[in-house]
Amino acid sequence: MSDEALNPIIHKFLRRYLQDEKSAGFIKIISEHYTVGTLERLAVNGEVTTRRSAVMALGFVGDYRSNPILGRALRDPDRAVRMLAENAIRSVWHRACGVVQRQKLHCVIRFNTSRQFSEAIESASSLIEEIPSFAEAWNQRAVAHYRLRHFDQSLSDCLQTLELNPYHFDAEVGMGQCYLERNDAFSAIACFRRALKLNPGLEGIRARVDYLRWSLRNR
Repeated sequence: MSDEALNPIIHKFLRRYLQDEKSAGFIKIISEHYTVGTLERLAVNGEVTTRRSAVMALGFVGDYRSNPILGRALRDPDRAVRMLAENAIRSVWHRACGVVQRQKLHCVIRFNTSRQFSEAIESASSLIEEIPSFAEAWNQRAVAHYRLRHFDQSLSDCLQTLELNPYHFDAEVGMGQCYLERNDAFSAIACFRRALKLNPGLEGIRARVDYLRWSLRNR
């Protein structure tokens, strides 16, 4: 069946999910009817409702190989597609590894959320040693270092995150925050602008850039 013929089906699945919010059922039925490759094509070439549906589906069933497609969707002309892509791309960042490593990452995230930053650094470091190519492990360690005011270490981890995942706008934002703490507004602005280039929907960062530029002009 062609991609065009499948379009109305994915619309129906999305409407059903939005009504009952049963993610397990949505994942099952999407997986039965679509390959990830088909969803990626629809996310790029479909009409607007199809792009929304495909991007949302990729957030559930896609893996790290969908990262470039979702990165492109962050700059889609449609605002809803962009918003869905932001949630979806973060999901696939967490799935750039095996199930066991994913569970370990969730432990690191819980440590950061509960402000147990030293424990987060220790757990993230162990995960990085196990799988050095896992960009999100580096990013979560960068978050913990930042919260402990280890700005040099946080910057280093953000750079490594971006080396592994050039679509990681959160790492660019993190670098910008570190530079602000070091009173380097020019470098912070450069990082924030790169983050906006990756994800134009970061309105809070756009406002931060405007404020920093205004502050520099009025020194």
